[in-house]
Amino acid sequence: MNWTDLLKNEIAMAYGATEGLLKLVDEDALDWKPETGSNWMTTGQLLFHLTSACGFCCKGFVTGDWSVPGGEDLAEMPDEGMLPSAEKMPTAESVDQIKTLLATDKKLALKMIAQAGEQDLNDRKVDAPWDPTEKPLGPQLLMMVNHLAQHKAQLYYYLKLQGKPVNTAHLWGMA
Repeated sequence: MNWTDLLKNEIAMAYGATEGLLKLVDEDALDWKPETGSNWMTTGQLLFHLTSACGFCCKGFVTGDWSVPGGEDLAEMPDEGMLPSAEKMPTAESVDQIKTLLATDKKLALKMIAQAGEQDLNDRKVDAPWDPTEKPLGPQLLMMVNHLAQHKAQLYYYLKLQGKPVNTAHLWGMA
């Protein structure tokens, strides 16, 4: 298996679809969240989370540096690196800010894949702050692309619940 090609293709699809969905987000809906249930992120918090769902984590796996902007280290956070409750999560200032941060995260993900190289992607074993089980680097990075894709799907449903005219083509980046 060629991890480099697989990861690059998955990144192109996940970020591309996410970028398309961002075009549908209204600035005045950044505080929106589902009315029922608990611990939901607002749209703004979800958008901000998208900007570190993949590339930031790829950097952590490849370099061992899990520090987040602001100086905290995810590997040293309580609860084995789990995120805080939704109420405590940072939020987007604007959709344009998120577009910029998402593009930066995508570049970081691609840089980390290149830095790791095919042999390390296949052979090197690493663990995560939230799971001490060592797994090969390639599958760990693929899980981070899937992390972005899961939250991209969450954004899709947020938009659908907000009455936006989204359909399956938007979810898969074909619209």
